[in-house]
Amino acid sequence: MLLFNPLTSPPTSLTLSQKTHYSPSLSSLKKHTSFLTITNFPRKENNLTRRKLFIVQAKGDESADGPDRLISAVCYFYPFFDGIQYGKYVITQFTPIQVLIQPLFPAIKVFKSFPLNGFLVFLTLYFVVVRNPKFSRYVRFNTMQAIVLDVLLIFPDLLERSFNPRDGLGLDLVMSVDSTVFLFLLVCLIYGSSSCLFGQLPRLPIVAEAADRQVL
Repeated sequence: MLLFNPLTSPPTSLTLSQKTHYSPSLSSLKKHTSFLTITNFPRKENNLTRRKLFIVQAKGDESADGPDRLISAVCYFYPFFDGIQYGKYVITQFTPIQVLIQPLFPAIKVFKSFPLNGFLVFLTLYFVVVRNPKFSRYVRFNTMQAIVLDVLLIFPDLLERSFNPRDGLGLDLVMSVDSTVFLFLLVCLIYGSSSCLFGQLPRLPIVAEAADRQVL
């Protein structure tokens, strides 16, 4: 057996070779660009997939196609037809409003021809549309807004029945309340129906939060 003795063995010179040894360092990874793209690509794909899923879910809640827009727009005629009697002072005094509403007179006459039409429409809209999960949330929310708006007409109706003056300050007060209710219904009809036709989600004051609680 030969033993190496550092005192007797001749000195050997150390030479540095220029051979490159590849190691998993940052400089070696830069040379392999394909490796970098392979490792980063799934992460980018996951981000895009998550973003697409988020967009689909966001549009699924409030999106509306053509039939949904039309149904939602028609629903806002219900409270307006039911409260048309509050415009008896405004319609007779302002000709432009009379001209604006005149095309709706045949439909209003049909709606008012039977006393229970309003109640039947209420039941139909609530149980057939609002409580029906087959309709989109867009349709159910707009229908519920129209229903809540119609329910609020109970208050001016009770005011007229309990306080029905013939003249004086009381009559002026009733005229002001009726005209305000009618103009509010008219604005809600124009704003709600036009927004639905354009695919937007109208949120009416006073009634929007109540409609949100009823439509899950």
